Amino acid sequence: MRHLIIALLCLLAGSLHAQEPDLLKQVLAGLAAHPRVRTDFTQTRENPALAQPQLSKGQLVFVTGHGMLWQTTQPYRETLALTGARTARIDEHGQIQVVRNGDRGVAQVSQMLQSMLAGQPDEALRQFNVEARGNAEQWILRFTPRQERMARVLSAIELTGGQFLQGIDVSMQRGERTQIRFVDTRDAGTLSPLETRALDMP
Repeated sequence: MRHLIIALLCLLAGSLHAQEPDLLKQVLAGLAAHPRVRTDFTQTRENPALAQPQLSKGQLVFVTGHGMLWQTTQPYRETLALTGARTARIDEHGQIQVVRNGDRGVAQVSQMLQSMLAGQPDEALRQFNVEARGNAEQWILRFTPRQERMARVLSAIELTGGQFLQGIDVSMQRGERTQIRFVDTRDAGTLSPLETRALDMP
């Protein structure tokens, strides 16, 4: 589950405890109140096979109804456009190339995150059980996969936040872990021509 879980990759029925539905509604309403956001991220990947964690930095742009852009700036430059189930890579010349035969798990997590950030949890409910903790000012949502096939690979995804999404932690069954922290989250403002084109916006 490379790119979105590398990123991603900016969030629920029978699995909620009795006190959690109201909290979940508050979290979803808070996230949906920001239909266009831009945020800086730091991502740390840990792998038992690697001597040291891998660190990368960049910027995320999310637009409700259109998708998200993961723009890595360090230690290399790469932009991924995640729109619905489609993943596309944008090169330094602005050329957009759809990533075919991509990781199905990445697409599933991408759709889940996009639906959650838009305040629409249906996609997440179909694929994950969720446990909500905390309050509207500081909350934690923990997702565990419903499907056995995904559960063999993915252990859990944990989202933390307050007014905005603040962090994503992805734990894999083989010990790999990805942590993403978001800072300086703000209104996305005017999108660049490339960002507009990559997200298929008019």
